[in-house]
Amino acid sequence: MNVTMIGAGYVGLVSGACFAEFGANVTCLDVDADKIRRLEEGGIPIYEPGLDELVARNVRAGRLGFTTDFEQAIPGADLVFIAVGTPTRRGDGYADLSYVYGAARDVARHMQGYTVVVDKSTVPVGTARQVQRVISEENPQADFDVASNPEFLREGAAITDFMRPDRVVLGVESERAEGLLRELYRPLNLIESPILVTGLESAELIKYASNAFLATKISFINEMATLCERVGADVHAVSKGMGMDKRIGGKFLHPGPGYGGSCFPKDTLALVRIAQEHGSSVRIVETTVEVNAATKARMVGKIRDALGGSESGKSIAVLGLTFKPETDDMRDSPALSILPVLVEKGARIRAHDPEGVEEAKKVLPQGIEYVDDPYETLDGADALVILTEWNAYRGLDLGRVKELMAGRVFVDLRNIYEPDHMRELGFAYTCVGRP
Repeated sequence: MNVTMIGAGYVGLVSGACFAEFGANVTCLDVDADKIRRLEEGGIPIYEPGLDELVARNVRAGRLGFTTDFEQAIPGADLVFIAVGTPTRRGDGYADLSYVYGAARDVARHMQGYTVVVDKSTVPVGTARQVQRVISEENPQADFDVASNPEFLREGAAITDFMRPDRVVLGVESERAEGLLRELYRPLNLIESPILVTGLESAELIKYASNAFLATKISFINEMATLCERVGADVHAVSKGMGMDKRIGGKFLHPGPGYGGSCFPKDTLALVRIAQEHGSSVRIVETTVEVNAATKARMVGKIRDALGGSESGKSIAVLGLTFKPETDDMRDSPALSILPVLVEKGARIRAHDPEGVEEAKKVLPQGIEYVDDPYETLDGADALVILTEWNAYRGLDLGRVKELMAGRVFVDLRNIYEPDHMRELGFAYTCVGRP
């Protein structure tokens, strides 16, 4: 089976490499010539554990290739996946679909024979219908079906999520399209992965509804963390007690500085706009967005209070910049809301992240010093702030930390360490939702 993946970004590259591992002949197509050249030379433009080995193995096997040429990649494809970016549109919070429709027009111009065009990008309800219209207008003779196959990949665990999914959602309107997609995913039959076949609109909404629900769990536990601080409760005990209820589950009930990344912020905003456009209400999701913004702002206050009421002139060591571990993604990271305020108010910041420094330099204000070793951030620091729970920060030599720091302020926004132990060691320890 011949598969073309339009877009060699996070979703496209991971999905393309995994489909190649399934045995399909996959071409990843991207208009970014530098990215394609890097891939052809064996480089990987994103950080995702295990992706470099997976790509290299399938390139060697001849099942995975890269190109910028639509004329080469589209005509022989049985399935063409559109996996381009759908960033939040500036000004209204809606998903920018210009890349999706541009890809659809390019596909229409080059397709030959029956082709299934599949929306892999996260797109608002109704996008598949519009892709169908765009292709038909561009090429009235085209023999094709449009399908929706949303992705559910967690950054840092994307390959596992693809190879062992909770479910595969296929939004289709013809048996022919369903048959091709089922054949592509046939290797998952061995592990009995559920395949849910729906209509186009349902498949599109499943993705948004899923992400909005998970984001809501995060905002909920962050509000509970604030309440715990006020009443003297421990949010870890509260979340554990909640999660033991099988109807609720413990995942995404971890307090912290708010959610970020490429999906939750963008998808919650888009879902709000979709609902408004259709005269509906998603007030819970609207509140989730508001709570998340307030949570990030509250973290600035926690750091400021820990420093005695002002960060001006203080030296702050920051560990972790990406929105979560095992990725280099800085999109909507809490660091983007927290660090610029500290810098503006006169703090001196020295920061470390195992994978995110190069991306951080592009989006964080000038004046932040980046170092290669976590302990290097601590030399003479008045305070240490943990923003991302990388494993490298879970077992710090706390004696060495005390020796290197000038102060004793330790702000743990991921609750990695135990408050009593930290205070016994002499740290002025601040965390989230624990007395």
